[in-house]
Amino acid sequence: MIRSAAAFFLLVAAIPSGTPALAQAARPPAPKAWTLTIGIAPVVAPVWQGSRDHGLSIFPDLRLNYRDDVFFSIPDGLGWNAVNRDGWKLGPLAKLRFGRQENTGGSPFLITGGSTALRGMGDVGVAGEFGGFAQKSLVGGKLRLRAEVRQGTGGHSGLVADTIVGWSDRKQDASLLWNLSLRATWADSDYSNVYFGVTPGQAAAAGLPAFRTGSGLISAGANAALTKPLGRFGKNGALTLFTSYDRLGDVAADTSLIRQRGQRDQVSVGLAYGVRFGWN
Repeated sequence: MIRSAAAFFLLVAAIPSGTPALAQAARPPAPKAWTLTIGIAPVVAPVWQGSRDHGLSIFPDLRLNYRDDVFFSIPDGLGWNAVNRDGWKLGPLAKLRFGRQENTGGSPFLITGGSTALRGMGDVGVAGEFGGFAQKSLVGGKLRLRAEVRQGTGGHSGLVADTIVGWSDRKQDASLLWNLSLRATWADSDYSNVYFGVTPGQAAAAGLPAFRTGSGLISAGANAALTKPLGRFGKNGALTLFTSYDRLGDVAADTSLIRQRGQRDQVSVGLAYGVRFGWN
């Protein structure tokens, strides 16, 4: 879901799932039943997925967890670990995908920069995505395999699937944490046509050849993150430096929109600060 808001959420969503992110980086000896993380992250990224124009956005990062059962954040969505045993986590999941604006590129958190490449394409509304996830942790929790499948409604009505392979580790004294992950996003034509296709009406308004997309690989990429807890057990929060590289699949990259006004390779970089609170 950093190319606009979607790119940030794709990038950051891969960090907390493989490694505790932001202020969750260093856990106190006695975890609380409820934890709330409040953070902020300036990110330089393409202003829409597939854009060749970059912009600076400042994203809020709010996360609420109840034990290891229920989680909520914009990157991770709202989910429940209905099965949580033997390294497995499975359950229902709901996510929000922000819309896209033809005049700027679409990030609601854009501070500076933008894109005029979407003019004539029309706006894309906010979409809700509902489905489920399955995750398996191995090697003492350092290796994580995760898959999500979600059906969209609102801004798009397509079927989307994400696959993630992540590795996280830390220094022995937990003074530095790191995470590396590989991910891929797959979708059907109902999704890909909303974000990458060009209808005859859009072709006339934007001056692009009409193009209808198919189903398949939307993008594949890699994330890397370094987290520095501040204070004992991160009581003063944590800083996370993260970067992301994505390459659009043929389903997206072969469209007239990307070939003439975008680019296949997408690079983002950001710095996040967050602090965590807990209570029983």
